[in-house]
Amino acid sequence: MAEGSVSVAEVETSFKKFAIHGDTKATGKEMNGKNFAKLCKDCRVIDGKNVTATDVDIVFTKVKAKTARVIAFEQFSQALSELAPKRFKGKCQEEAVQQIYGLIAGREPANAGVTKVDKAAAVDRLTDTTKFTGAHKERFDESGKGKGKAGRVDIPDASGYVGAYKGKGTYEDKVKEA
Repeated sequence: MAEGSVSVAEVETSFKKFAIHGDTKATGKEMNGKNFAKLCKDCRVIDGKNVTATDVDIVFTKVKAKTARVIAFEQFSQALSELAPKRFKGKCQEEAVQQIYGLIAGREPANAGVTKVDKAAAVDRLTDTTKFTGAHKERFDESGKGKGKAGRVDIPDASGYVGAYKGKGTYEDKVKEA
């Protein structure tokens, strides 16, 4: 990592990306403890020796408001300045904060270990509706789209006066002929 100051805007951009990670209702202005821990892990603030996941949780609890469950960017900066001397021992406070900002700037949540969609031949074969036979074939139209209830259940035609009358709609024609 190059020495020099990292812009706070870059760190704030990373903060926003991690703040909305995994939460569809998040605005990006506040971050919960789980996402703060993820940021610290993904950006290697947690190194396992000097800074652990427990340290991160303790600092998060310390900087947030007593009843709050989230922190804003100001509290996030405060949390980083508390973690910085622990992570970079022997450095002055200002230098340690800059280095911790350097770890975070420009980063976004990693999706490591996320389940990938399996595209095996067996799955393709089992989900290809054109290869279905028997009763299962009736459940889909030519395009492979499901027919819904009409494909699963025989819906009786209860439109006529007599149950299974085949000449439905022909009465008017017979009356005209006579």
